[in-house]
Amino acid sequence: QVQLVESGGGLVQAGGSLRLSCAASGRTVSGYAMYWFRQAPGKEREFVAGISGGGDMVRYRDSVKGRFSISRDNAKNTVNLEMKNLKPEDTAVYYCNLGRTLGITISGGETWGQGTQVTVSS
Repeated sequence: QVQLVESGGGLVQAGGSLRLSCAASGRTVSGYAMYWFRQAPGKEREFVAGISGGGDMVRYRDSVKGRFSISRDNAKNTVNLEMKNLKPEDTAVYYCNLGRTLGITISGGETWGQGTQVTVSS
């Protein structure tokens, strides 16, 4: 059983930056894509970014392209999300997710972290 724990959320002004981290424990996740999703109040959870098991392919939702960057360190069993030029519409709870395949599918898998709150003030 894999456990995912996110960290790094917080309150930031528009235009600011945050770095989210997700640490996996229980077993290695290097053979699986990893994802970040987010859910804003009153909205459905949505895909933000994904990275393949080997870290050689990434994918982003259009609204964060050029501002967010996903990376992973398979030796440390971690995945990160660098967020720059944050906007109020980025405000949400951000969740780490473990995929079921090596490649990116954007639907993610069944294993989720508890989430970390990101609030961007205008």
